[in-house]
Amino acid sequence: MTSQSQMLRPSTFSIVAFDFENGDLGVAVQSKFPAVGAVVPWARAGVGAIATQASCNTTYGPNGLKMLERNLSAQETLRKLLADDRSPQVRQFAVVDAKGQAAAHTGTECLEWAGHVTGKGYSCQGNILAGAKVVESMARAYDETSGDLIDKLMQALSAGQAAGGDRRGQQSAALLVVREKGGYEGFTDRYVDLRVDDHPTPIEELKRVLKVYDMTMLSREDPKNLLTIDSDVTVILQKNLAKLGMYKGAITGILNDETSKALKEFVNINNFENRMHEEGRIWKSILDYMSELANKA
Repeated sequence: MTSQSQMLRPSTFSIVAFDFENGDLGVAVQSKFPAVGAVVPWARAGVGAIATQASCNTTYGPNGLKMLERNLSAQETLRKLLADDRSPQVRQFAVVDAKGQAAAHTGTECLEWAGHVTGKGYSCQGNILAGAKVVESMARAYDETSGDLIDKLMQALSAGQAAGGDRRGQQSAALLVVREKGGYEGFTDRYVDLRVDDHPTPIEELKRVLKVYDMTMLSREDPKNLLTIDSDVTVILQKNLAKLGMYKGAITGILNDETSKALKEFVNINNFENRMHEEGRIWKSILDYMSELANKA
């Protein structure tokens, strides 16, 4: 049997948070541990979000959400979970409820550096870190970042890594944001559920995956980034589509049938259908993504 001292203790830092503007709840996490997204983050729309880590007790996730659903506060949920646990000294976890109340626990036997910082509607926590500056930087980044919960969580995660992150290094990362009927076709609350299970720079890879997911599944682009396909944009399209082998015609700057057909093929292949508008306009993000692919071709 594994003793307490031999328990697997992945080094991890995370943030749980509530968006006071729209009610979104989420968790972002990075760890020197494979597939951290399958272990640490738990959330349910209209209920709360939980991060359970260190010598992780995964029952804190589903059990804590049930408590929150019964209208226990974040602090009450935390106290009850600890009271029911035989080894609270090796646990680290944080809870935020659907009112924006946050609570966190760092056990006395979590490996150094371990600790947490709670703020308005969020908690940042970590263990086996470079120091307190990691969670402090996360909290500051969260407070100072504009945008929605996705942007704030990702910025906090990046700030934690920039401040030294895990002492053991990097391996996996995850982002979970829930919203009522926010999932695919409105059937679930999984507004964003992305995981990088094994990568040398998982946060950067998570950003890359999020960029693709954002363009494919979400609708949060600034209207000023919807471009008219004039002659200059058409030249860019024709050159890029030619590099990608989808356009065989001349570079004319004229949005002809051949160019439109090639653009439609690109959109269909990359699942960007829900981001396309009426004929003659295109999102700048799609144009930039196409240019990146073309430059690699």
